[in-house]
Parts: sequence; structure tokens; C-alpha cells
Amino acid sequence: MKVFKLDSNTKTNLLENLLKRSPNNYGEYESVVSDILEHMKAEGDKALFDYTEKFDHFRLSADNMIVSYEEIKEAYEMVGDDFLRIIRKALDNIKCYHEKQRQYSWFDSKPDGTILGQKVTSLQRVGVYVPGGKAAYPSSVLMNIIPARVAGVDEIIMVTPPGKDGKVSPNTLVAACEAGASKIFKIGGAQAIGALAYGTESVPKVDKIVGPGNIFVALAKKAVYGHVSIDSIAGPSEILVIADETANARYVAADLLSQAEHDELASAILVTTSEKLAKEVEQEIELFTKELSRSEIILKSLENYGYILIADSMEDVIDIANEIASEHLEIMTKNPYDIMTKIRNAGAIFIGEYSSEPLGDYFAGPNHVLPTNGTAKFFSALSVDDFIKKSSIISYSKEALELIHEDIEKFAETEYLTAHANSIKVRFE
Repeated sequence: MKVFKLDSNTKTNLLENLLKRSPNNYGEYESVVSDILEHMKAEGDKALFDYTEKFDHFRLSADNMIVSYEEIKEAYEMVGDDFLRIIRKALDNIKCYHEKQRQYSWFDSKPDGTILGQKVTSLQRVGVYVPGGKAAYPSSVLMNIIPARVAGVDEIIMVTPPGKDGKVSPNTLVAACEAGASKIFKIGGAQAIGALAYGTESVPKVDKIVGPGNIFVALAKKAVYGHVSIDSIAGPSEILVIADETANARYVAADLLSQAEHDELASAILVTTSEKLAKEVEQEIELFTKELSRSEIILKSLENYGYILIADSMEDVIDIANEIASEHLEIMTKNPYDIMTKIRNAGAIFIGEYSSEPLGDYFAGPNHVLPTNGTAKFFSALSVDDFIKKSSIISYSKEALELIHEDIEKFAETEYLTAHANSIKVRFE
């Protein structure tokens, strides 16, 4: 990891380096994705079958593209009781947390004859993208499907790429069934995003697409935004740890590496006021990387985007943390709750030395689909809110409108919208 004294130059260089990881900087792939989406729009199932054979090496057809009952039954037999028990415990925690996010319609009726309100309606059909192959994460299945279910979405279409044998990871299938997926299609990549966005003869068009994927999936989601809604354009994983001299260096090092192992573009940053802690964390990282299974990826990630920043004051630490706006932010200080109140920008905040980031990834309940690449300045974690829409309700009696109709007419006339004014005026002629 790179160790720097935190100053204005360090801050500028760090922020510029982190921005290189954004999917918005991968323009060279956009033409490939655009071609795939155009073929999907024009040819539907045919293009979907061709691309699946080309990229996933499996001959897809209308008969084998939906996961069957027999395949699901086989998956349950393969995963074992322990996995099922853990999945169900995690599911309960995630569901309980998201149920507290529910919003309800409301109406405000007044004696003057006005009724104002807001009607909350769930989306009718959503698509959930789930990566396949080595990146098969049943935890992401739960995090994307459960809030949609809690919101009351009628139909949840999950898509995930098949292996060469046409199979889907049994862990993924079981997680999807437990969470409540309506249908599971064996399709992946930009072509799956196109199928969900435009619809094909076999795949229904959805209202919104959520879920992580590779750069092609991210760019495809960006391209179809407007035809459908999307959750966000996810970038590589990241963690920022705020720590002082009271922090346990071994815990800090372990937590930094938990994100560095995701991929070579992952970012792991420690910001501390203690030079002693900084040195101890360096030593612990060196020891850990000798024994962890993904050490090659970890070392590359730390070489590219791993930082230890030593600040003069906790105010400087908080300032850089808010500038970086990290996906995951851990606080290991003497007074972590005091620090937490000063954090404006973070996807998820983990407080105290026993609240390590993987707790949020798998089990605690809050969603692990979080804003990355500084977008925590204006985006939030995936939630029930992502699967609902709101309609305003307005009802006025004649008596209520009569009291204000002249004001409305004058307002419209100041904007030279005489038809607007007339629409009110004709009711009192």
C-alpha cells in the first residue's frame, strides 16, 4: 500500500486516481455494447440465442432458457442443510430491515373541500441481473430480490448466465427461490440487459433493472436507461477505514483486505491520525497476504488503489472521508458515534471494531448494493424505495376552487399561458 502524509496534493492525486475506476471511463467498450443492444432490439430471441452461444458457449432455445422445477429441486439437494439454514437466517434479517422502509399512501382532507395526497404503487415487473461463473454471489441475489418483494412488485424476473453445460450455480438458484424470484432465465451479459429492457418473444420487458455485473453489463444498463429505470452504474468495490491510536491494527488490516480481494480495481484506504497504527497495519497486511487464497488479486489491488493516509487531525480525516464518499466506511476510533454524526457521504457506515464490512455483505440486514466511485454524495443504498413510484392526488370542490381561482388565472397569465388560465376561468363563467 502507498503511505502518504495527507495534504492538498495527496488529496487531489488520490481523488483523480480513484475516478479512473469509474465505468464512465470505459468508452472503448460502448460501441460493442451498442451493437449488441441494437441486435437485441431488432432480432429478439434470435440475437439472444446467438450471443449466448458466442459468449457463454451454450446453445440456448425457448425450451431451455427458463430454469425448470427439476433444476431447482436438484439445486436444493446439492447445497446441503447448512447453506439453507444460513440463507434463511440472512433472508429473515434482510427482510426485517427492509420492511421498516415501507411507505404508504396518504390523504389529507380539509374542511374547505380540498383533498391532497400521495398514492404509493409498487412497480409491476422488475429484472434482477445476477453474475454467473466465478462471480456467483447468492448474497447479491437476496439483496436485490428481497426489497422488491417487500415493496410488493408483482413479477421479479431474474437473469443469470449459464455455464457451458447450461447449468446455473445451485447456490444462486436456491437463494433466488428462497427470496421469491418469479422466473429465472439462463441469460447474461449485455444481451440479457437488452432482453429485459426491450423484451423478446420469450423474455418479458421489465420496468426496472437492478443488480451488479461486469463492465459490459454496466454500460448496457447505462445505455437502456430511459427505456427502463435502473438502480445505478456499479463500479469496483471500495472501503475506507477511519481509525485512531485506539484501533486494533489486525482488525483494520483484515477489513481492508476483505475488499481488496474482490478484484484488481478494488480500493482499500486507511485514514488515521496515528503513525504507529499505520506502520502496524502495514505489517499485518504483509502477514495476511502470505496466507490468503486471493493474494495475487489483493496485491494488485493494493498496488493500484491501496492507500494509508496519515492526517494531522480528526477534522482532516473526516474531510477526506466525505470527499472520497466511499461505498463502505468503517469507524474504529475512541468515539465512533461522534465521528459518525459528521459523515455526510458514505454508502454504508460500520461503527466499532466488531462491525466489520462483511457483516453488512451477508447478514446484518441493510442492503449491500451501495453507491460507488463517489456517488454516495447523491445516491443511496438499494432499498424498497427503488421498487415503488408515487402519484400525487389532488381533489378540489367547487367551493374550494372558487376561493382561489382568480389567483391561479393571474399566475397563468404572468407566464402567458392563457389556455391554462381559461381552464380555470370557464368553471366560473
